[in-house]
Amino acid sequence: MSVIQSITPVTHDLGAFQVRRVLPSPGRTMVGPFIFVDQFGPAQLALGDAMDVRPHPHINLATVTWLFEGAIDHRDSIGSFATIRPGQVNLMTAGRGIVHSERSPAEERAAGPKLYGMQTWLALPDGKEEIDPAFESRKDLPLVEDACVSARVIMGSLWGKTAATTCHSPTIYADIVLGPTGSLPIDAEADERAVMLVGGEASIDGQPLSLYTLAVLAPGAVMRLSSDSGGRVMLLGGEAFKTKRYVWWNFVSSRRERIEQAKADWTEGRFPKVPGDEKEWIPIPERPLTRSE
Repeated sequence: MSVIQSITPVTHDLGAFQVRRVLPSPGRTMVGPFIFVDQFGPAQLALGDAMDVRPHPHINLATVTWLFEGAIDHRDSIGSFATIRPGQVNLMTAGRGIVHSERSPAEERAAGPKLYGMQTWLALPDGKEEIDPAFESRKDLPLVEDACVSARVIMGSLWGKTAATTCHSPTIYADIVLGPTGSLPIDAEADERAVMLVGGEASIDGQPLSLYTLAVLAPGAVMRLSSDSGGRVMLLGGEAFKTKRYVWWNFVSSRRERIEQAKADWTEGRFPKVPGDEKEWIPIPERPLTRSE
């Protein structure tokens, strides 16, 4: 079988839009470095409505934001500001600690924001968990095109092209748009790989993919992704981690005590503020939705 595990998302209805989470899940915590995978939208918010994710902290991970539609203003505690748009990847490395907010831009609020995209976290590898926080936004991403296929390499090396996006450990990440009768090989080099159908229809080696379900692929074999009528698929994965990672709320670490320290630091106000967004913050939850055992 090409697909060795299928992970059905847990859907959170936020009123104006839905968020579907496939990682971490009870049956699997990671695929390569990917330890958190959310898909949100497509949604068209009403005039005056907006996405407002108040300032919140992260440690020992990197966040990757990728949009299909819409725009998001990113601000963080190291002074970064960027408006994320389709075709542009935002990579925020938390390392020893960072705080950020994500909000709909003013022009989006006036028109009724569109929201459709992916939010993923990458666990930082051993020896890099406590690196300095950093931020980068890139538009210069390689595009692989054929008659009925358009694939954007967001991170890592795929189909002979390499993205300039920083990789803290070997990582692959791509946005694949298949036209009718389009097909594309999925390389076998990565230790762990998974695909998610985010629109239309597609199959892997003839096995149909279910919408928003994470299909974890068998290692070591070249496979073919194809579509009869057209679809959009995210490919993700990379080097398997040898050391266990724990997740609790917005914190990831190889050590439970480090997460406990981060919880105390946030509660006691020891994380830095976000310039331009200092007035609000998300309080630490008693029992977060995102956690691993």
